[in-house]
Amino acid sequence: MRIEAFGFSELVRLSVFAGRSSAFLARVDSDTWTRTAGTVRETGGRLISVWGAEEAPGTFAISAAYALEDGILWLKLPVGDGHGDSDGYPDISAVLPCATRMQRAAYDLVGLRAIGADDTRPWLNHGNWPADYFPLQKLSSGTEQFQIQEADYPFVHVDGDGVHEIAVGPIHAGVIEPGHFRFSVVGEKVLRLEERLGYAHRGIERLFEHVPALDGHRLAGRIAGDTTVAFTWAYCMAVERALNGRIPPRAQWLRALLLERERIANHLGDLGALGNDAGFAYGLSQFSRLKEDWLRLNNLAFGHRYLMDRIVPGGLSTDLDARFVTSMLTQCDQIDAQVRVMQRIYEDQSGLQDRFAGAGILSARLAEHFGVCGPVGRASGRKIDVRIDHPYAPYHEIQVQMVSDDRGDVAARVAVRFDEIYESIRLIRTLLADLPGGEFVSRIEYGGSPSCGVGWIEGWRGDVFIALETGADGTILRCHCHDPSWQNWPALEHAIIGNIVPDFPLINKSFNLNYAGHDL
Repeated sequence: MRIEAFGFSELVRLSVFAGRSSAFLARVDSDTWTRTAGTVRETGGRLISVWGAEEAPGTFAISAAYALEDGILWLKLPVGDGHGDSDGYPDISAVLPCATRMQRAAYDLVGLRAIGADDTRPWLNHGNWPADYFPLQKLSSGTEQFQIQEADYPFVHVDGDGVHEIAVGPIHAGVIEPGHFRFSVVGEKVLRLEERLGYAHRGIERLFEHVPALDGHRLAGRIAGDTTVAFTWAYCMAVERALNGRIPPRAQWLRALLLERERIANHLGDLGALGNDAGFAYGLSQFSRLKEDWLRLNNLAFGHRYLMDRIVPGGLSTDLDARFVTSMLTQCDQIDAQVRVMQRIYEDQSGLQDRFAGAGILSARLAEHFGVCGPVGRASGRKIDVRIDHPYAPYHEIQVQMVSDDRGDVAARVAVRFDEIYESIRLIRTLLADLPGGEFVSRIEYGGSPSCGVGWIEGWRGDVFIALETGADGTILRCHCHDPSWQNWPALEHAIIGNIVPDFPLINKSFNLNYAGHDL
């Protein structure tokens, strides 16, 4: 369904996407808020994110972003004064289940409650915050007395003969971010998994309020280190649209080059780790070698292994020297050939395939139910890719080919990663062959009035979304950042059901979701 077909009385078209997609902003009432959620679900649209904001002292609004046929629809619903349990907005999680945790986080951060929601447990607030403390309210100074002892979290209990619980985390072995997993099992068979996250909450959305809009890209790039290109590009896209900036064609193509290199680096790492989790250490050693070679060329060509701070408002901080074009093309040939060899090795290892096939099945129905996106969604037959569905420059010119699989198990998620590497290599070759000349950055200036902008990028985990509101003096009034893991974490809880506990690390790795970018 197209956005204009909703017939909103107050519909503002934000700056046009550089590509073939747009973004619209509409202020609505409670009835329209609820009705839109149902229409989006019925017509095949997607919920991207839900978040709250204090627009002015004592004036609040809840927002939702939807992906529709022709772009992003950003809805704003004014909501009371942010105090009291009766002060809230209509629940939409009954229609769009992936909204559940987003609504819980919105209450913790802003104090806006979803009226009628079944699950109102705290999400980011682990019991350490004062009773009336909401960190994104303007009057929250951060000097309140915090608690030392965390509150008990009311996990859902499973009753029955032989049922017991296994608690894993939040502190894990090795270098991994914190997250708690509560398994309800009979023997080793998992009946239910419930996650408790929020341990990595760093107050990033509050930090944005203390950063000038043209400097916020550095903070955005540190939301998640493995997704620094996608988050930085999404932030810069939001700034550029809010301030009506024009980006040189060369910069757009180089940004896509960085994004595809980030995608390949992460898929190489995941394929090695998946082999290792299934007892095939050779896979880890070989893919680790390939990833290291890939990162070293990043450093030589752009000055940073993980490409942090390379994208800036208006373009890039550094150009690509012509001598590295040949190096990258040669590396693409080498990586393509070696990854294909490794794929054949993986497929010929009967023990490996025995662990992959049929493990952690996420059906197409469940993937749609939770709004699952990215490679995990595409491995369950959900053909969603922002680069294809809503192409932004330069993807409207180079035409990405969809990669998908219908099986929905670990084997499918492995296959999608292999195929996405090959497709990204093809895209890199195209980008380098047709790379425009000219400037690689242009000057972006404040417009002198408050403005809004959105950024929407297909990162390697799925679509990364940023909604930005700026003040007249170039300050950030609100910057909401959304990682695709919000949609995908609940689906993992269902993918493990019926599997055995020892298979969880493998299934979890096949999703490889974000902790810090999800908690912010």
